[in-house]
Amino acid sequence: MSIFSQTKILRSTGFLNGRTDFHSHVLPGVDDGIRKIEDSLRALKTFEEAGLRELWLTPHIMEDVPNTPEHLRDVFASLSEAYTGPIKLHLAAENMLDSLFEKRLKSGILLPIGKGQDHLLVETSYFNPPSNFDSLLAEINSAGLYILLAHPERYIYMDKDDYKSLIDRGVKFQINYGSLTGFYGDTAKKKAEWLLKEGYVTVFGSDMHRNSALARQLDGKTSAKAVDRLIALPEPEF
Repeated sequence: MSIFSQTKILRSTGFLNGRTDFHSHVLPGVDDGIRKIEDSLRALKTFEEAGLRELWLTPHIMEDVPNTPEHLRDVFASLSEAYTGPIKLHLAAENMLDSLFEKRLKSGILLPIGKGQDHLLVETSYFNPPSNFDSLLAEINSAGLYILLAHPERYIYMDKDDYKSLIDRGVKFQINYGSLTGFYGDTAKKKAEWLLKEGYVTVFGSDMHRNSALARQLDGKTSAKAVDRLIALPEPEF
């Protein structure tokens, strides 16, 4: 069997048809993602063509990007008014576990994800975990929220034992499907494939910041086995 039969162009697999993307930076002008509403609409058109059914807009809330839920809701309302396509849009946030996270958690400066509004999409530095990582996770759970960890395959400091430990304590994983094409490098690619193989992935997302990057991800080659596992993921119940 040739190597070509073992890889697929991600876009050609139809993996987004009827599915939900749980992580994007499509909301315009609020973080390091898309800047103009016209570009947001272009991104949504690309997602439409791929068959996407629902999209979560998850702008950053972090020390360097001090978004408030009220401001994000206002921008979301403007985008929702401008967009007339078939994709159902939802608003949440990607919450950085930084030095101000505990304050934000206690103050309710959060936008949970999921239709039940009882999951929190969180991220850490790619290079080092928070010094109080375990206690932060416990505080999130104590607040009545489940944890959805954004792009775990991209955290350099995590190894297989770390992933298993997080799974054992009920943390759910959202991988970036661009990782499967090598968009973030070979290490993230191998980790994403392993997480899928182990059954550790709950949902996927684009984490798209630019239209050009989205196109590169969708047009990238990925392992046929990995994309088959991606397609086989059930839509989550939350």
